Amino acid sequence: MRSGPDPALTDADTEDWTMSTIMLVDDSATILLSISNILTKAGYAVEKAGNAAEGLAKFKGGIKVDLLITDLNMPGMNGIEFIKEVRVLPNYKFMPILFLTTESQQARRMEAKAAGASGWLVKPATADELLNTIKLVLR
Repeated sequence: MRSGPDPALTDADTEDWTMSTIMLVDDSATILLSISNILTKAGYAVEKAGNAAEGLAKFKGGIKVDLLITDLNMPGMNGIEFIKEVRVLPNYKFMPILFLTTESQQARRMEAKAAGASGWLVKPATADELLNTIKLVLR
């Protein structure tokens, strides 16, 4: 797990290290808490929103994040509608977006990809699956 640069590394090895900020959007307080704990223990800064409207308001307010992880099925605006709205905002056109959801149907995955999703994880994802996927999309 990552908590910052490894102290055994030289300055040249760590000069590019910066803490990435991840936005979590899910209507489940339990999921927000558990995923947030995994990410903070791994060295990431975490911003949270309890639904898509709250998340969108933060993006429209100019929040600086490196990755968005969102649920698909939420009351009000669903995850696909949400990422479509985020993708039209100039600062977030190319930000990686992951879905973390209970749905695994290929048609929904294709719909999410067309809307701008970078990847898809099916709940319950292990901490290792989550962190490995994050490392891949943040490269």
